[in-house]
Amino acid sequence: MKRIGIICKLNRPEPRDILRDFIPWLHQKGCEVFVDVETASQMGIRGYERTEIPSLVEVVLVLGGDGTMLSVNRLVAGKGIPVLGINLGSLGFLTEVCKENIYSAVDKMLAGGCTIEERLMLRAKIDRGGTTIGDYLVLNDVVITKGALARIIDLETFIDKTYVTLFKADGLIISTPTGSTAYSLSAGGPILYPTLESIVLTPICSHTLTNRPIVLPDHVSIEIRLKSLSEDVFLTLDGQTGCSLKPDDVIEIRKAEHKAKLLVRGDRGYFDVLRTKLKWQER
Repeated sequence: MKRIGIICKLNRPEPRDILRDFIPWLHQKGCEVFVDVETASQMGIRGYERTEIPSLVEVVLVLGGDGTMLSVNRLVAGKGIPVLGINLGSLGFLTEVCKENIYSAVDKMLAGGCTIEERLMLRAKIDRGGTTIGDYLVLNDVVITKGALARIIDLETFIDKTYVTLFKADGLIISTPTGSTAYSLSAGGPILYPTLESIVLTPICSHTLTNRPIVLPDHVSIEIRLKSLSEDVFLTLDGQTGCSLKPDDVIEIRKAEHKAKLLVRGDRGYFDVLRTKLKWQER
């Protein structure tokens, strides 16, 4: 992996400070480096459009937080390019390498010491009156939620065309195993081991207390129909993009045709990450 793309969190000074020494170090290792144009322009070096980088590189390094990792994994989906996350944030389930360890982690990557972990992704489509008005790829979750002033919403839910129930709730979260430690966890959903082939459906503040999170196999198709008359309802993808929904919109969610490829060091297991990030064993 000698052709390396670098994509950084926008509007943060830390990536520039790190890259001033890190890029020359990569060059000494015989690597070609392709930095996103926004970061490069602030450093006075040549940059590349983010959409162009996947076609030029063998691996992408992300300097930022989980949000940046989510957007980059959607960007490279289907191109077979692994991604290594360098955490500049506070939590960072996806960006597991801390900035102090960037040199040792990348050195290990260049020596072939990292493994590639494949993660399930989802595809969500919105049908309005028989026409597809939105088609999205996500790594974490698809969220249907009401606005601040809206009443409880009605979401008619089907699995493989079989009726499940009418959820009366503040919303629904459809999550991958990767996303199970995100919004779904805060709504009472289970933690899934990240390489499982499963999908979690978690109601948000359900009006019926017996409506609990459901873990489904990844081969099913989930169909959700908005039955409420309120137009103050939103679809959010990975917490980053989305749109307003209208009554009778149908959201279809199924396993995506591609998986995300995350580089992991192998010297720290998933339960080490959970203990650290969720502060298990602390009082």
